[in-house]
Order: sequence, then C-alpha cells, then structure tokens
Amino acid sequence: MDNIGYMNPDDALKRVGGNKGLYVKLLGRFVEGNQYEEFIEVLQTGDMEEAARKIHALKGVVANLSLEKLHEDTIALEKAIKSGDDYEVLLMLFKSSYEITLEMIAEYTK
Repeated sequence: MDNIGYMNPDDALKRVGGNKGLYVKLLGRFVEGNQYEEFIEVLQTGDMEEAARKIHALKGVVANLSLEKLHEDTIALEKAIKSGDDYEVLLMLFKSSYEITLEMIAEYTK
C-alpha cells in the first residue's frame, strides 16, 4: 500500500535525528494511545469546547509524526468545531484518514 500523502517518514525521521527506532516507537505509542477514541467520546457528549481541545492536541501529535493526511483533516475539523460549523462530513473524512493511517503505520512498522 502506497503511503504517499498519508505518512512522510523522511520528514519524521529528520525530527527524530534519523533514529528510525525512535520513530517506530513513537508510532507505536500513537497507535496504542487513545487520543482518537477520547476525542470521539467527548464529541459525542456535545462538549464542543473539550472536543476542540482534544482535536487540537491530536493535531499536534500527528504533525510531529508527519502523518500528513490526518494532520490536514485535524486542521479542518478543529476549525469547524471552533467556529460552530457543521463538521459531519469532515468527521467522516477524519475517521477514514485515521483508519488508513493506522494501516500505513502497520505496514511501515512490520
């Protein structure tokens, strides 16, 4: 599976001084973490202020890991949530990108 647009390992490796082992470890922490699930749970409660905080934190994590498509989607979703705009379509895109990104990570780290 081609990861172009979803992951940029070369960029991420620059961020971690070329240490692929560290990058793989950080990707593992992202996969095992529950930031995505926490965001979805908070969003379902209707607490939009907390949802905005959660997506903002997730945006930073995916940016640091150079998970590019997911980062783009978190930017759009955060903007919609903060401005009170309809975010349902953006949420579907975000969920899809998240699932594909997990597949890309699994492929990269095997």
